[in-house]
Amino acid sequence: MALLGCCSCVILQLHQLLLNIKCLVLGSNPGKLGCANLPLSNRQKDLCKKKPHLLPSIQEGARLGIQECQSQFRHERWNCLLSPGLAADLLNKICLCSFVGTKETAFIFAVMAAGLVHSVTHACGAGNMTECSCDNTLQSGGSASEGWYWGGCSDDIQYGMWLSRKFLDGPAKNTSGKDGNALRAMNLHNNEAGRLAVAKLMSVECRCHGVSGSCALKTCWKTMSSFAKVGSFLKEKYENSIQISDRLKKRIRRKEKRHRKIPIHQEDLLYINRSPNYCVEDRKLGVLGTQGRECNRTSEGPNGCNLLCCGRGYNTHVVRHVERCECKFVWCCYVRCRRCETMTDVHTCK
Repeated sequence: MALLGCCSCVILQLHQLLLNIKCLVLGSNPGKLGCANLPLSNRQKDLCKKKPHLLPSIQEGARLGIQECQSQFRHERWNCLLSPGLAADLLNKICLCSFVGTKETAFIFAVMAAGLVHSVTHACGAGNMTECSCDNTLQSGGSASEGWYWGGCSDDIQYGMWLSRKFLDGPAKNTSGKDGNALRAMNLHNNEAGRLAVAKLMSVECRCHGVSGSCALKTCWKTMSSFAKVGSFLKEKYENSIQISDRLKKRIRRKEKRHRKIPIHQEDLLYINRSPNYCVEDRKLGVLGTQGRECNRTSEGPNGCNLLCCGRGYNTHVVRHVERCECKFVWCCYVRCRRCETMTDVHTCK
C-alpha cells in the first residue's frame, strides 16, 4: 500500500493524504484537489484518472482508516499521530525505514484496505457507483413457508474487495531492499487481512411484516458491520500478530523455527521488525513520544501512568469545569439553571 516510492514511508504518506482530505472537509475547492494532487503512485493516479468518480470513496476510505487507527490506539504509547512538522519533512524524502515492517504498519495496511472496501461498498449501496449496486445474488433465497425471504439492498462487497486490491496491492510491489520480497509479501497479506475482516463481520438484518407487529414474515438482507467493529477486530489481530522471517523463500514463514509448523491464517496480521518503544520523540521514526500525554493514575492498562509514561513519572494539575446543572422549567416559559463547578485532577506524563 505504499502511496509513494520513499521506502514505504507509511505514516507520513497517510498523514499527507489526511491533510488533503481535510482540505475538502474544511471547504477548500474540490476541483483543485484532483488525482494529480494526491500523494499516490503513478499506477494509482492512472486508475484515479480513469475512474474519477472513485475519488470520494478513496478519500472516505482513507479517512475511515486513519480515524479508526487513532481511535483504537488513543490510549497507547503510539497513538497513530504525527508531530506537526513531519508532513513537511515528507517533501524532503525523510523515510521511516526503521518503522517499516512493524506491528503498527501491519495494522495500518489492514485498516486502510478495510476502509476502502467499506467506503466503496457503501457508495455502491447508495447508488453512487455505475459499476455496482446491491447484491442481487441473494434475491431468490428464503420462502414464505420458512417465514423469511431475502429482500432490501444487501451490501455487495465484491466490487469493494476488487477495487481495494486493484488500488492498494499494486504499489506494494515497489518495496525494495534485502528484505524487500518479505516486506512485499507481508504488506499484501496484511492488506488482504483487512479486506477479509470486513467480509467476516458481515451480518444479517431483518425487518418484520405482519398484523400488529406479529412478525409473520421477515425481509432479510446482508449488511456490513460498523467500521468501529472492524477496527476492534483488527486491533485484536494486532495484539496477536505474528512475526515472520525477513528471508522469503517459497512462502511466508514464522520467524521462530520451533513455531513454523503452526499455520499462518489469512486473517492474521504479520510483521517483520520489532517496534520501537515510542517513549521518546524521534522525528526520524515519526514518533511523538509520550511526554505531555494525559494518563490514568489508577489504570493498569496501556493508558495507565506507569506504562504510558515509560517509568518517567507524571505531573498532576487541577482542572476546573464549569457547567449548567439542576435545570428547572419555569412557567412560562424558560429554563432556570444553576452554575456548577467541579475540580478534577489531570495527570500528564513527564
